[in-house]
Amino acid sequence: MVSVFNEILFPPNQTLLRPSLHSPTSFFTSPTRKFPRSRPNPILRCSIAEESTASPPKTRDSAPVDCVVVGGGVSGLCIAQALATKHANANVVVTEARDRVGGNITTMERDGYLWEEGPNSFQPSDPMLTMVVDSGLKDELVLGDPDAPRFVLWNRKLRPVPGKLTDLPFFDLMSIGGKIRAGFGALGIRPPPPGHEESVEEFVRRNLGDEVFERLIEPFCSGVYAGDPSKLSMKAAFGKVWKLEKNGGSIIGGTFKAIQERNGASKPPRDPRLPKPKGQTVGSFRKGLTMLPDAISARLGNKVKLSWKLSSISKLDSGEYSLTYETPEGVVSLQCKTVVLTIPSYVASTLLRPLSAAAADALSKFYYPPVAAVSISYPKEAIRSECLIDGELKGFGQLHPRSQGVETLGEY
Repeated sequence: MVSVFNEILFPPNQTLLRPSLHSPTSFFTSPTRKFPRSRPNPILRCSIAEESTASPPKTRDSAPVDCVVVGGGVSGLCIAQALATKHANANVVVTEARDRVGGNITTMERDGYLWEEGPNSFQPSDPMLTMVVDSGLKDELVLGDPDAPRFVLWNRKLRPVPGKLTDLPFFDLMSIGGKIRAGFGALGIRPPPPGHEESVEEFVRRNLGDEVFERLIEPFCSGVYAGDPSKLSMKAAFGKVWKLEKNGGSIIGGTFKAIQERNGASKPPRDPRLPKPKGQTVGSFRKGLTMLPDAISARLGNKVKLSWKLSSISKLDSGEYSLTYETPEGVVSLQCKTVVLTIPSYVASTLLRPLSAAAADALSKFYYPPVAAVSISYPKEAIRSECLIDGELKGFGQLHPRSQGVETLGEY
């Protein structure tokens, strides 16, 4: 079996301890990014000797294993740790082309500053907290202030986003007409669903109106996915909200139905080891997000192979797979029963083409929007006093709708 997972902010599901990471501009969840690939200039090394014959590099065979996870980012490491935890007898190996684990997670520390150059936080769901506790990082966990306001820039003013239902009538990001339209739509007074799969923009405009989309959802999509909500699938990006309308006839109807089903179902006891976040918040660690992949890698020990670049995958007559790697020790061949790819789709496309042209073609069509994160430090005296509350900046961050003419997606 070959399983393909992108190294993205939607890692494997609950059975593999699903973490959710956030991009530098997101309030809640993280986009995958693809930057233009640079191709190093080839270096030709020639030697001439009388009657000499160049011999191909020798391939060293490694002992067969049950599963090879290709990619040492957060997705690959979480899968490997879940397999090692749930199936203690399984022989699992993680291979990473770079000389470090973590994938897009890049924490930097210099001159007394600590900053992230990739995702900056995660949603502290129970599966994620389980991963944190299992990795020995419970005491290093840092949770954000759930009461810190979020802002959206609209008409040159930062406007707070409602944090609870009682805030809805009073926030000034939307007009009275926009609020009424959203309320009626949520109750089901809106056009029926079309016969095709809707984009985020189509779903939100139909159900909640133009203002909700333009002033709330569009900047949220830009901050989280750095993508175009007219092309993002509502079912894929916001599946829980999509299911509310599908199951209950409307967003409100689906919410009540979900509450009834949840109250009627027996709830398994929560793991007493897990911390209890207060309200909607995000999490990180005292020394940055890189603590998580580093901790998982340390627990996996020699199961993690760094600087192993996968050059080919072939299927054997036995049904198993043979993977050929370029490593610091030379070319290594690794045989396994199962392969899990947690690498960018364009890399997976090249590797899988000899096995399945259809899969390779599909993987080559994924678009990775480019994202840049910039960290800036200001002296405290540079902040106007009227912007401070009790001498501190109060707020989680801000998002910028594209319609406002600001080139940054957000700040935190």
